[in-house]
Amino acid sequence: MNFSLQVQVVELDIELLVEGCLANNRRAQEGLFRQFYSFAMTIALRYSRDEHDAADILSLAFVKVFKSLHSFDPSKGSLHAWIKRIVVNEGLDQIKSRSRFSENVEIETVPEPEVNNIVLAQMGAEEIMEIIKKLPPATHAVFVLYAVEGYNHREIAKQLGISEGTSKWHLSEARKFLQKQLAYLNI
Repeated sequence: MNFSLQVQVVELDIELLVEGCLANNRRAQEGLFRQFYSFAMTIALRYSRDEHDAADILSLAFVKVFKSLHSFDPSKGSLHAWIKRIVVNEGLDQIKSRSRFSENVEIETVPEPEVNNIVLAQMGAEEIMEIIKKLPPATHAVFVLYAVEGYNHREIAKQLGISEGTSKWHLSEARKFLQKQLAYLNI
């Protein structure tokens, strides 16, 4: 089977799973969950402290997926992107529920701490994520949105209900923390 045909079969399978989910077919819901589990769990892990928190985020996100699947519009984007948005939002909701963002911090210019890229290059992704997970929840959320997801401070501020200055402050704090952790590892 050639690649193009494989992609068409997968897309057809997903369309059938979506149709089944819309009809409240439990097997179709399980199939859709299995199809997107790895993808969604990778995203949930970015916003959690551990696998248990990520599993909670994933469970709550898929409840929302199944409840709102009727509103999914394939002409506006892919199912992957739609599910990703739900998982990210659920992760952010979980972070907001267990932390408080400081809304009064305004910083116009924040000096960028130096990060030792040589140490980073020698580390694996799991080691880096373990260091990132040690950040305070609000700082963790801003760092992941900025450095991993690629959002700018205006977008982060809007999503988290904080000022752009607060977003910049959290990013600066994350970088300082990471710099200290990497300096410690370099010794």
